[in-house]
Amino acid sequence: MRVPLSWLREYAPVPEDATAEQVLDTMVTVGFEEEEVHRPTDEIQGPVVVGQVLSREPEEHSNGKTVNWCQVRVVPEGQEQTLTGKGIDPTGVQGIVCGAHNFEVGDKVVVTLPGAVLPGDFRITPRKTYGHTSAGMIASVRELGIGEDHDGILVLSRIGLDPEIGADALELLGLYDEAAEINVTPDRGYGFSIRGVAREYSHAVNQPFHDFVLDAADRAPQANDDAGFPVELADQNPINGVPGCDRFVTRVVTGINPEAPTPPWMASRLRLAGIRSLSLPVDISNYVMLEFGQPLHFYDLATLQDKITVRRAQAGETLTTLDDKQRTLDPEDLLITDASGPIGIAGVMGGASTEVSAQTADVLVEAAHFDPITIARSARRHRLPSEASKRFERGVDPTIQAAAAQRAVELLVELAGGSAQDAAGDVVAGQRPEPQAVRLEADYPAQRVGVEYSPERIEELLIQIGCSLESTTAGEGQTAWMVTPPSWRSDLVAQEDLAEEVARLDGYHKIPSRLPVAPPGRGLTRQQIGRRRVMNTLAAAGLTEVLDYPFVSQAENNLWGDARAGTHVPSIKLFNPISEAKGWMRVSLLPGLLETLRRNHSRGFRDLALFQAGLVFLPASQVGSRHVPAGGLKLDDDVLADVNAGIPEQPWRVGVVLAGQEAPTAPGMGARTLGWQDAVDYAFMVADTLGVEMEVANGSHQGFHPGRTATFTTADGALVGWAGELHPQIVAAGNLPERTCAVELDLDALLAARPDGVQAQDLSVHTAATQDVALLVDADLPAGVLVTTLREGAGDLLEDVRVFDVYQGDRLPAGQKSVALGMRFRAPDRTLTADEASASREAAVALAAERHGAVLRG
Repeated sequence: MRVPLSWLREYAPVPEDATAEQVLDTMVTVGFEEEEVHRPTDEIQGPVVVGQVLSREPEEHSNGKTVNWCQVRVVPEGQEQTLTGKGIDPTGVQGIVCGAHNFEVGDKVVVTLPGAVLPGDFRITPRKTYGHTSAGMIASVRELGIGEDHDGILVLSRIGLDPEIGADALELLGLYDEAAEINVTPDRGYGFSIRGVAREYSHAVNQPFHDFVLDAADRAPQANDDAGFPVELADQNPINGVPGCDRFVTRVVTGINPEAPTPPWMASRLRLAGIRSLSLPVDISNYVMLEFGQPLHFYDLATLQDKITVRRAQAGETLTTLDDKQRTLDPEDLLITDASGPIGIAGVMGGASTEVSAQTADVLVEAAHFDPITIARSARRHRLPSEASKRFERGVDPTIQAAAAQRAVELLVELAGGSAQDAAGDVVAGQRPEPQAVRLEADYPAQRVGVEYSPERIEELLIQIGCSLESTTAGEGQTAWMVTPPSWRSDLVAQEDLAEEVARLDGYHKIPSRLPVAPPGRGLTRQQIGRRRVMNTLAAAGLTEVLDYPFVSQAENNLWGDARAGTHVPSIKLFNPISEAKGWMRVSLLPGLLETLRRNHSRGFRDLALFQAGLVFLPASQVGSRHVPAGGLKLDDDVLADVNAGIPEQPWRVGVVLAGQEAPTAPGMGARTLGWQDAVDYAFMVADTLGVEMEVANGSHQGFHPGRTATFTTADGALVGWAGELHPQIVAAGNLPERTCAVELDLDALLAARPDGVQAQDLSVHTAATQDVALLVDADLPAGVLVTTLREGAGDLLEDVRVFDVYQGDRLPAGQKSVALGMRFRAPDRTLTADEASASREAAVALAAERHGAVLRG
């Protein structure tokens, strides 16, 4: 919220010499975070004065352009020029070349004299041009930085001004004003108004606050449903049982001057507040919205047909909004309609058919109170964030509609020459929402904040923000109150909120800084410990942990969610995705990991080893819920069960992607390219960390290279993941590095297979006996199966067996391969003899020959 200081001073005790920085420092003490300072004089500097055109001589030049050689008086006739500087004529008359043609002799204009600086660091100096020395410039609104119009210069009479010649134009146009911008959090919607900010400033400096909204409310005529413009509130489908509109105030102003200009003081304040001046009626609407925090809408009364009806949209209805876009309406949208159909999306944007135009003479003023949830959903559904919806969805004071309409009517009468209708139409649906009283015990703020507050101080602070207090008993002589929050503080619903207000207004700086003592607990769960061990192990192995967005395309889910090509994988579709191309929730971690690898590789990082442990989202039998619960409400058991049933399954996975070299080339050491073997090793590293026995076998997956794919299963045969080198087509299509490898394991399945404990074995002090063996087996026999057989045949003396070579070539029979393995034997109580080791090895080979037809190579 940008707050012009001149505006704030009208309603809060801000010193005349206070700067925006000082105002921000004050607002910080009541919890408003400072953002920026907006000061026009940081970009524009004088001398910039009011001048009067004495003569204008058009001159045509050889380039085809016609310019005006002008004499402009910049000091009153008969007075001396007090400004000095190169190019400033002491007679008070400046010779200026001007290319615009929208002015006449006698017009008063804005003149930037030599020495002035305009936005964009454009410095004004005397210069020779078109055969003359031009000593200054007659400025347009764009050159002054106060608008976008660059078609011609600014003629002051056309904006309702007739100032004295030589007057300071910067002061005349409000350019000496400045604005302090504060960050308004969603729970403090009242801060989106001068009223709300002025109140908070008064709290910060401990000065009384006069609510100027009450003055406008006192001047507003009494509501008269029969005399006002006919309005019907007919919400046939309220959200969560709350009517979309519970108050709708209308006022009529007739005979306005559609050509009346917006006065500079109003245009300046709107500009500093971040809103562009468009036309007087639109500017008045925006001005009152910023001042009171109540969005308004103006209709061209001549375009309205019959009465206004506020209702939900019907299937198939459309509306062309003020931005000239036709929008298809949703049954949840709350509409403003007349006999012709929809004329606006309530609280979001009006329709083009009833827009106030340059021909509008009679205006209908609308000030309504809408349900925040209804407005928030419509604004997001149609992607139409607006200043109005921003306020409605955060909560607007439900008691100020008549006051805001009265303020708008008074400005239309004063500035546009209109006549106000005597009676006001004030339509109410149901009961106006009344603030609910909250019980607060006097010692509660001290318990939560750590600062002792006396009951008198608590009462003082809560009354200061507009609360009403009724004393009640708390037992054992303790003081307590039933506190009723003011209508503009819909965020005060619990005693925690009231305690926070006490702490905020008394001063955050009074709260001591000390570390809290962590409460005793049960610690991490077994699953949490397991996940952390896996992540710590991978990080300690040199991999880099990343965190990707869980949003992917359906094609990516189809590729990585199923091993079979051409399979459609059921996925969770997002209702309002950030990108339509990434509109589904992931069923695999690999799309995000591979995108991160690709992006880093494209930026010059060639050796990459990345991992992530995270959730994937698998649709259950029910996706989503027909209920959309409102915030802050306790749900019925049936509604809660339905919401829970629609939540997708979210198992944990762990993924790894690899590309490049294990280590760079160094003297005496060549580089080694990361490959599928490393992917398999990282998979076993995860299993070993959890103490899970995992078996590996050749596999097939549409995303992995044929013949370089491994599948992993637990001891009970359950598939838990894949590893290997990616398919060359996938690599090429994804602009990935050659020989990119990946791993993905079902972390929840591994955690479920994790043993309750791992028994540590005694370390043998006896020497191991090692023997190698080379076996000739069928080429399609997995090496892992052969290793399992050898372990079984060798018995307890075999401590370890590893494959160190696989050979297939012309010297072997067709369809066979040679597998060389290293076997290590050890006894717990003695040093083995060579004969004992050989006997164990021969038993292992015999079982391999029996089961697989293995032949021992000589």
